[in-house]
Parts: sequence; C-alpha cells; structure tokens
Amino acid sequence: MGMSGIHSVDLGRLADDIKAWGRALGFQQVGISDIDLSKHEAYLQQWLDNGYHGEMDYMAAHGMKRARPDELLPGTLRVISVRMDYLPPDASFARHLKNDQIGYISRYALGRDYHKVLRKKLKQLGQKITDVFSDTHFRPFVDSAPVLEHALAEKAGLGWTGKHSLTLNRDAGSWFFLGELFINLPLPTDSPVEEGCGSCNACITMCPTGAIVAPYQVDARKCISYLTIEHDGPIPESLRPLMGNRIYGCDDCQLVCPYNRFADVTEQEDFHPRKVLHGQSLVTLFNWDEETFLRNTEGSPIRRIGHAKWQRNIAVAMGNANFDVEIINALQGALAQADELVKPHIEWALQRQQENGSYHQNKNRQLARLTRVVEKGLPRDA
Repeated sequence: MGMSGIHSVDLGRLADDIKAWGRALGFQQVGISDIDLSKHEAYLQQWLDNGYHGEMDYMAAHGMKRARPDELLPGTLRVISVRMDYLPPDASFARHLKNDQIGYISRYALGRDYHKVLRKKLKQLGQKITDVFSDTHFRPFVDSAPVLEHALAEKAGLGWTGKHSLTLNRDAGSWFFLGELFINLPLPTDSPVEEGCGSCNACITMCPTGAIVAPYQVDARKCISYLTIEHDGPIPESLRPLMGNRIYGCDDCQLVCPYNRFADVTEQEDFHPRKVLHGQSLVTLFNWDEETFLRNTEGSPIRRIGHAKWQRNIAVAMGNANFDVEIINALQGALAQADELVKPHIEWALQRQQENGSYHQNKNRQLARLTRVVEKGLPRDA
C-alpha cells in the first residue's frame, strides 16, 4: 500500500489505538503533535547566543534543526510524545541529602539506562503502527538527537514547561522520562494543557547554584546536573561548595515543586534503585577502581561519564563533607595515582577537610575551656 492508500485508514481510530498500545507498553501518557515549533526558534537562538548551553557543542552545531523535526527526519508530519514515570519506591530524598557522608545520585539514574528502556518500547509502538499501515516511516528519539522534547511534549498535551524548563503534569509532577516517535502519518493532534506554575518560584529560589537565571531559563554552566554529567573539565571552584553531596545530577528543582506531591511511583522495575548505587558512602564509591565502576554501572546511564569524572564528582562531595579521617585517608591514598582531571579536585577536597578539621578542633578547644571555667568556678577571662 503506497501513501495514496492513507485515505483508506481511519486516522482518528488509529490515533486512539496508538494511545492504547502505548499504555499497554508501559507509557503513562501518549500525545500527538504537529511539527511546527517556529515559536521556539528565537528563544532557542537567544539561549545559544547567551552561551547557556556551556560545552554542549551539539546544541549549537545542530542550530535550528532542533526546532524543525522534518529536517531531522525528512517526511515527518507528526510527533508522538510519550512519558514514563521513574520515581522509585524508596527515593530517600531528605535522608540522603542531609547525610554528607553519602553520595547523592539523581533518582532517574539509580536503575537501568532509561534510553534503552524507552527506545525499545517506542520501536515496538512504531512496529505496531506499521502492521496497520505498511508505508509508515518512523524513528524513535530518547535524548538521542537535537530534539526539543519539552516543546513537543507541551504541544502534545503531556504537560506544560515549568520555570525550571522541565515538563510538568498536573497529576504526575515531573518525575518522568520523555520519548518521541517521529512519523510520516497525518494523525489528528492533541491540544496543549493550561500552564500551572502561576506565581510560584520555588524551583528558582531553591536551586543550589542559582542556575535558573530567569523563569524558563537555565544556565547549564551553573547547573549541577550539567557540571556532574556533561562538563568534561575541572568543576569551577566557586561552585564546588554549593554542590554538597550531589555526585551525579541534581533533583532539587523537582523536590520543591508542589506538583510533585502528586507523583506516582514507577511501575517499571527497571527504574528501581540498584543497591550498589543507592545510599552508599562517598568513601565506598570513591574507592571503586575503573573495573569496579564499569561493572557496577553496567546498563546504567552513569557509565557514560566514565571513571575519571565519577571520581572528580565524588572528590568534590568529600571536600564538602564534615571532617572525617576515613575520607582524608581515601583522598590521600588516591592522590599519587589520580587522573590529571581528578588530582586538583582531590587536593581541593583535602584542603577543605583540613579546614573543617581545624574549625572543629577550635570549637572543641573552646568547649573544653568553657567546661573548665564552669567546673572550677573561675572568672570568665581566666
């Protein structure tokens, strides 16, 4: 059947079927949009001109192709957008962020690599459509190309773009992955939903590094997710103390969002936390050699950053931790053999630990002196 045979297909019913098939495959929501993203082009160009993409050269290299799906895949008429919840059942947000001896990993990265999970299911969805109409051409995307996924999700009615630039859903918050299926069928489209952020600025005020420089504008160069994952060089010293124990990604802008009170726990066991990554001490994670790192992150998105960046990130968190002899021993033990990228971060962390140690020694001395004064009943200036 050629494309001329499209007239014999009930496109309205096919769209309904696509949504039902998507839900059966494990997506919580499926929406369909056209490919006109022209209103986003000026905004995208301004963001690039400001340098907010940092070292993510691929953002600039593809230019406006990001806003033109039919340039990315010629013949594309519609984009099917999907979302899949990833919030794990034992997220332990506050407990792990408060304990500076633990390495905090963004909750989306604790399980299996979502790229693989979503792409496989999107491919299955495309195949089901092809079974109905053999001249279907499709291509799945999951963070894998210059796609404006949030703009497409918004057009497809999956939610609105929040002030932190992530897609927000009134019933599900933002704890979900997005994926897209570019397709050459003129399916009926869905309508956008009403924006719901109103005057709330919680994500802007709570960002640890002030990376949300204005509503809907994120300067990646300050963002902890960017710094710990995309950024290849040394982490700027001025930002290191602000990173706390966040060693891979950051969830703070989502944690403070009121809509995330309504988020459901994921149905996908693939996204449940691996014990080897979840709630582990900084020292344990830092002491992994490269072989252990590769073994423990197999099938995980974390593997992509490589062992050196992993150690760089953990060294910063160790510098931010309270004075701890075990941390100092681990840092000193790794210094001589450390990668050139990691070494200055270890030296910085050791200096911070020593400063923390001096601070605690002084506090202890003051406390001991005060105790002696009280016990002996001596004058205060004794």
